[in-house]
Amino acid sequence: MNLTAIFLDDGSALPVYVQLQEQLLAAIARGDVARGERLPSVRDVAAALGVNPNTVNRAYAELERDGVLATRRGRGTFVAQRRKRTLDIGRLREIALRFVAHARSLGYDGDQIVGSVRDEVRRGSTAQRSSR
Repeated sequence: MNLTAIFLDDGSALPVYVQLQEQLLAAIARGDVARGERLPSVRDVAAALGVNPNTVNRAYAELERDGVLATRRGRGTFVAQRRKRTLDIGRLREIALRFVAHARSLGYDGDQIVGSVRDEVRRGSTAQRSSR
């Protein structure tokens, strides 16, 4: 995983651990980080990004709770081979709420936000079909 691709915005209303989570999720979705790939250690990420190791640990722990990451004692943290099958619609709504609030704060209207999400979902569906 390329840590130089991670950008943390000190001016963002989002906590640093959430920014890190979202960027890890985006990297996995884009295929920049593969399923089964070992992630850098908490200490390495913290040092590279100039943040407290507890911040990175919280991001990793929440992604592990969501089934995105898996920690193997003594071996490290890996991108999980498979996501948990249980879907938490409340979590999806929370993500949508944050996204919409952020987009509106940047001046986008509802139609632009919905159109962008629709286009991205379609793009993701096409990418998934072509990678099979």
